[in-house]
Amino acid sequence: MAAKITKSNFGKLPDGTAIEQYTLTNSKGAFCKIITYGGIVTELQVPDKTGKLGDVVLGFDTLDGYLKGHPYFGTITGRFANRIAKGKFTLDGKTYSLATNNGPNHLHGGLKGFDKVVWKAATDTAKDGAAVKLTYTSPDGEEGYPGTLNVTVTYIWTDKNELRIDYEATADKATPVNLTNHSYFNLAGAGSGDVFGHELMLTAGNFTPTDDTLIPTGEIKAVQGTPMDFTKAKAIGKEVRALFDQPHRGYDHNFVLDNKGKGIALAARVSEPKSGRVMEISTDEPAIQLYTGNYVEETHGKAGQVYQRHGGFCLETQHFPDSVNHPNFPSTILRPGQEYRTTTIHRFSVI
Repeated sequence: MAAKITKSNFGKLPDGTAIEQYTLTNSKGAFCKIITYGGIVTELQVPDKTGKLGDVVLGFDTLDGYLKGHPYFGTITGRFANRIAKGKFTLDGKTYSLATNNGPNHLHGGLKGFDKVVWKAATDTAKDGAAVKLTYTSPDGEEGYPGTLNVTVTYIWTDKNELRIDYEATADKATPVNLTNHSYFNLAGAGSGDVFGHELMLTAGNFTPTDDTLIPTGEIKAVQGTPMDFTKAKAIGKEVRALFDQPHRGYDHNFVLDNKGKGIALAARVSEPKSGRVMEISTDEPAIQLYTGNYVEETHGKAGQVYQRHGGFCLETQHFPDSVNHPNFPSTILRPGQEYRTTTIHRFSVI
């Protein structure tokens, strides 16, 4: 069969705005669903070792579930993914104030980040699969950020069971930009319990330690000899108990990738023994955030499933958190005349 794209209605916002859902199906029959609200990946059906398809991302069956509030299930996050200390940064001599929506800090673009806006969608051609291109124009001053930002995010679901995400942006004023996708994965199937038995490898010899509010101290520290060492595959839960005495109750840490953003390279490999599913993530970003759903309260998700804390993990490819306040971190400032371009690929297979 040939790859195909189908479009359907996913409900309406309270103001009557229609939300569309695009189903990208590849030649093998595996498929991915994306909605225009938040650019959310609502469903990702990939085969297990027996060939049976299963949904490996957390989310909701209806738009209402997303509108009631949720922990960024499957969303595009921006303008600035992750945290900015105290919601403040200084750029070219001017200080900007943002919402503090995560304790004392700014998180994932603010009160109405890219996860809560309606994106314009168009189907796109892909030589080896199906694609949908999402666009959004963030006006000057939105959520406190300077400059008008034009953003394009293209989801490509390939015949190799790869979800490729291409991000592009331009701005008319200097502004911080740090975009990612915030899918929660469970390779045993969404709603099938905690993810601590998943085996994870990260190509990251260093991480950025944080304070109690998860803001980086500015230090870059070796993972060796710490629970952060995933340079060789191990169960996510093997050393997680050592973190439970800390405020994060699990992993919520930024890992510095060995490739340092110099071209697309393998960043992570995760396998789930029972299903045999494997996910490999490649990116040209300099870092990746491992989050184990520490703050996910009991949530009624798709198909009557109940998601529990630690029922999904996120691997968010990104620049470092709070980069705007740390000159020693890779810059996240996009200036007029420059183009923001980055790519992340999730490849699914079996063992």
